[in-house]
Amino acid sequence: MKKILFLTITIMGLSASAQQRMTPDLLWKLGRVSALGISKDGASVLYKVSVPSVNENKSNSKYYSVPVKGGNVVEIKDYKPLMADRNISPDGKLMLLSKEIKVDKVYGKDFYPELEKSTAQVYDGLDYRHWDTWNDGSHNHVGYAPIGNDEAFTDIMAGEPFDSPQKPFGGDEDYTWSPDGKTIVYVSKKLAGTKYATSTNTDLYEYNLATKATKNLTPDNPGYDTHPAFSPGGDLTWLQMKRDGFEADKNDIIVRHKNIKINLTAAWDGTVDSFMWSKDGKKVYFTAAVDGTKQLFEVNFPGLTKIAITVNQVTDGMFDVNDIVGFSGDDVIVTRADMNHATEIYSYNLKKKNWLQLSKVNDAAYAGIAMSKTEKRYVTTTDGKKMLVWVVLPPNFDAKKKYPTLLYCQGGPQSALTQFYSFRWNFQLMAAEGYIIVAPNRRGMPGHGVEWNEQISKDWGGQVMDDYLSAIDDVAKESYVDKTRLGAIGASYGGYSVYYLAGIHKKRFKSFIVHNGVFNLQSMYGTTEEVFFTN
Repeated sequence: MKKILFLTITIMGLSASAQQRMTPDLLWKLGRVSALGISKDGASVLYKVSVPSVNENKSNSKYYSVPVKGGNVVEIKDYKPLMADRNISPDGKLMLLSKEIKVDKVYGKDFYPELEKSTAQVYDGLDYRHWDTWNDGSHNHVGYAPIGNDEAFTDIMAGEPFDSPQKPFGGDEDYTWSPDGKTIVYVSKKLAGTKYATSTNTDLYEYNLATKATKNLTPDNPGYDTHPAFSPGGDLTWLQMKRDGFEADKNDIIVRHKNIKINLTAAWDGTVDSFMWSKDGKKVYFTAAVDGTKQLFEVNFPGLTKIAITVNQVTDGMFDVNDIVGFSGDDVIVTRADMNHATEIYSYNLKKKNWLQLSKVNDAAYAGIAMSKTEKRYVTTTDGKKMLVWVVLPPNFDAKKKYPTLLYCQGGPQSALTQFYSFRWNFQLMAAEGYIIVAPNRRGMPGHGVEWNEQISKDWGGQVMDDYLSAIDDVAKESYVDKTRLGAIGASYGGYSVYYLAGIHKKRFKSFIVHNGVFNLQSMYGTTEEVFFTN
């Protein structure tokens, strides 16, 4: 039975009766919103809300529907019948799916069946583990089966020691039907062992259901080819990085039109995160980092005409547009967040240029939480560049007081520092403890041009360290900063940065906090599974 809810869903255990500061317990009670898509009739947006339970060590999820024009939120038990499934073939007879298939011999018992209790693992190459996923000889294989009969699975990668979806994080974005249902396009890095560990060369492969033949569609590109999708007109589109081994290369939108590959973002000085075609096939909308935020962009598709390709920024503000959910008339449905608010679902009218918040999962909770103020600041670096720095002030900030201040060092090292809302490194939570947070968009971060992004490559301890010190020195000039209580914090490459700063800071900092930081690069090179990264 469907249950009608008020527009604002109140998460259990949070009260809006009095303003309080964010705490770890409050953060853990917030609903985590994931957009699922737009309903078949185009009238509603479907989404999931998950709330983690520390006691149960799991997240509990519920599903909801909200009209694309705003209105009552409806709890639903099963969203799948309400949505079009992109994995169903155009004729509605087959389902595209993936299964783990045992291909390689890894365990002792694989080599010697009589040793059935053997737990030994035998590797002769570096591809023994990728992040937290061990190579046990099984591979993700994409294939198809009649609707409702997954056991009749046809493996289109039979016998291949390769993966699609890509391990360890790939999903069904790695494969798709062609519009006529005659072929399947999928992503795979068809390399093994040490070659797999040293390369980023994924390719797009096309499998023909009639001939059973597989063709490499991107043999000429040595870097990443990912996220295949078809335009309304039937043109294959994907994301492409050109250089092998460079996982943070410029990411471009490629369209194959009449067997000619067109790069829609070649002349644009940025890198694409995700994309979606407009319903009329005239434009591609995409998200990308820009000026310390993540925004929505559009680029026209000229086909083979002489019309100029033009990239336009569609949205602007102190927030992140994270995912494009879909379109409804003149509205584009997206997810949005900022440093004070976790992800919610919004619609943006492309003609009127206005926003409408559709989901309000955490509004009641935030009404009871004192918010931090976020300021955008520009600092001159030691080489004369202008660097954007986010400054997060504590709730109820008083400029007449003095506050301890933390320099936040981002990991990556080439990941964007935008208006993200993290349930791990949460600036709102740090500021609620009475700290000012200084978060510089130092060298190596997307959103400030390709050159800025690449200036950290093979120079981890160079200009970027000067950028960090320029940021903290500039903010420390303010009368409300307690210069006797400065700290530096970070994880991964951010942890490396903190370790490095500990050796060169000249008594600026009183404390250093590191999570999972890189300390010894030689040791890292000898143990990492992504050798292309350390190379």
